[in-house]
Amino acid sequence: MVCDMKKTVGIIGGGPAGMMAAVAAARQGAEVTLFERNDRIGKKLLATGNGKCNLGNMRLSETEYYGSRAEWISECLKRFGTGDTIQFFQGIGLLIKEKNGYLYPACEQAAVVLDVLRITLKELRVHIVTDCKINRIVPAALQEKGSTRIVLYAGEKSYAFDSVVIACGSKAAPKTGSDGSGYKLAGQLKHSVVPVAPALVQLRCREDYLKSVSGVRCDARISILDEQRREIASERGELQLTDYGISGIAVFQLSRIVNYMLREKKEVVVRIDLLPGFSGEEYRHMKEQRASLQKGKNAEEYFTGTLNKKLVMLFLKMAGLKPSQSMESADKKAVEQVFSFFRSWELHVTGSNPYENAQVCAGGVDTREITGDMESKKVPGVFFAGEILDVDGKCGGYNLQWAWCSGYLAGRAAAGKKTQEEIY
Repeated sequence: MVCDMKKTVGIIGGGPAGMMAAVAAARQGAEVTLFERNDRIGKKLLATGNGKCNLGNMRLSETEYYGSRAEWISECLKRFGTGDTIQFFQGIGLLIKEKNGYLYPACEQAAVVLDVLRITLKELRVHIVTDCKINRIVPAALQEKGSTRIVLYAGEKSYAFDSVVIACGSKAAPKTGSDGSGYKLAGQLKHSVVPVAPALVQLRCREDYLKSVSGVRCDARISILDEQRREIASERGELQLTDYGISGIAVFQLSRIVNYMLREKKEVVVRIDLLPGFSGEEYRHMKEQRASLQKGKNAEEYFTGTLNKKLVMLFLKMAGLKPSQSMESADKKAVEQVFSFFRSWELHVTGSNPYENAQVCAGGVDTREITGDMESKKVPGVFFAGEILDVDGKCGGYNLQWAWCSGYLAGRAAAGKKTQEEIY
């Protein structure tokens, strides 16, 4: 349905949320201008899903997201969920396939997702202005009396619109254009910004010996411990060991929590279970069976077949055992220590890799100041979408789903099609 009155909508940021907002607004009959600071739109989209573009997830739930308003996130996702994402992309010509609940383009090329979006923007006559960084926003209330327009400034150039969507990302992956400038725009509008931190990022550890196991990948359960050694969060998935620390999906999922703990100057210890599929009984049986096979073996031979060889050699050294020594003469406490590392190896986290390595940002514009239509409660006619908001998801397509959802709701409402004044 087309609005009776043609509105002008300016959108800051040509990423996933900005492109979706542009499409949604244009489909409501608005005259849309999309501003992008790079020489082309969609640069960050090309890197998603390791270039395959994980569009969304069939297991969509607010529990897969972080943010100060879980109920608000849940209500937004109900209004534009996974089914809507599938319908939208199929409607613009993209074939979609599912892998264990994860949604991808059938061709597994992020470039094709960008192509169908660009074609759609062209068909809808969205005006795209590249190499243009918006550095100032002036709402109607701060202009001459009687003005109803919102003015955007890019240096000396100015552009006036009936409504504006701010969708210029966070501070993650700044090479793609997300440099945190959106927070400055939000600040000009007197919006609060929840402190930001890198999320879905690698963690750095204190232990120098990690260099000896760099490159090892394995299944693991990783737990974050507080200063009293109590578990506060855990994830299971692939663990990747690096010369400086730990990486992999499970680590990414926990990195947000770790970075906020570090901001508060708390000690952070991670406990790693390298046999996450073993029950307690299975673990005990494994140890008993191996003890019956120790005759005639040295320490290295005894543990061969358990974990990656690099890890075995490291744990032997940490326990004070020489690989060549006979198991008959090996200290029983040292042998038990090696086994304990299998299930409870602790590392001390000192930090994370910077925003350059982060997939997303934690924190952002406080959603308590945003309506269910993504409109600012402080400045009517200004909307927010995407990663600039205090919403970030786990790995698995959840962050792109938020971009599609918030972009759609913001773009549609900016064009005059509001459905809710506020989701509490």
